Amino acid sequence: MPPTGSPSAPVRVPPRVLTVAGSDSGGGAGIQADLKTMLALGAHGMSVLTAVTAQNSLGVRGIWDLPVEAVRAQFRAVVEDIGVQAVKTGMLSSAGLVAAVAGLLAETGAPVVVDPVGASKHGDPLLAASALDGVRSKLLPVATVATPNLDEVTQLTGVQVRTEADMRRAADAVREFGPRWVLVKGGHLPGTTEAVDLLTDGVEEHWLRAPRHGNRHTHGTGCTLASAIAAGLAGGQDVVRAVQEAKTYVTGAIAHGFPLGGGIGPVDHAWRLR
Repeated sequence: MPPTGSPSAPVRVPPRVLTVAGSDSGGGAGIQADLKTMLALGAHGMSVLTAVTAQNSLGVRGIWDLPVEAVRAQFRAVVEDIGVQAVKTGMLSSAGLVAAVAGLLAETGAPVVVDPVGASKHGDPLLAASALDGVRSKLLPVATVATPNLDEVTQLTGVQVRTEADMRRAADAVREFGPRWVLVKGGHLPGTTEAVDLLTDGVEEHWLRAPRHGNRHTHGTGCTLASAIAAGLAGGQDVVRAVQEAKTYVTGAIAHGFPLGGGIGPVDHAWRLR
């Protein structure tokens, strides 16, 4: 302890990242996964809750959206006082929520990672069909990075992805909606022993490859990856480095995924700490 009257070392404030997403009562995805990821990567996570879900390792039992005004109030409370250095969006299940959040994001000036969540790991729908147009026309245009998986690419663009060449077509189709960068996640690409992702801004193209782990406990991978990218951006990394480091982090989290309950267990957000 320094002597009385001596100057103390300045307190380091970690990068501030805001997640705008739904709650997963099982703790593997959604707001819970986002905050765990941000903490594991040295960021201060803050949250705007958009919906409450009742779910576990077996599936989603119910969804209750929060009122749009409650979402706006949470967002502005954080931004106006604490400030944010990056924002990650996840589950926005209604057209009203999509429009409201897109408007709020346009006001912040911080980099935005949009995870266009369409369904849960179990296939339960988390995005109303009526909200798709808003995702295309309002949310994706404010994204610094959009991170659709193969099913979400098809939902947004109609492009079916069966090969790596299709991933390039898919990325181009998503970019037409306005995000600066698109990360097409090829974790479910058939006929490969690798988890292959494509990151592009239409000029640069980066293929990210990692071993495909046989672990079935992968609940929360999309939320975790998008949150890890946001944490990197908040810490000052450029998009390419943030995505590369996020890919490394989530690959380790998948490798250490563990059984929980009777269904699909979560990835291990704390794998580097164990």
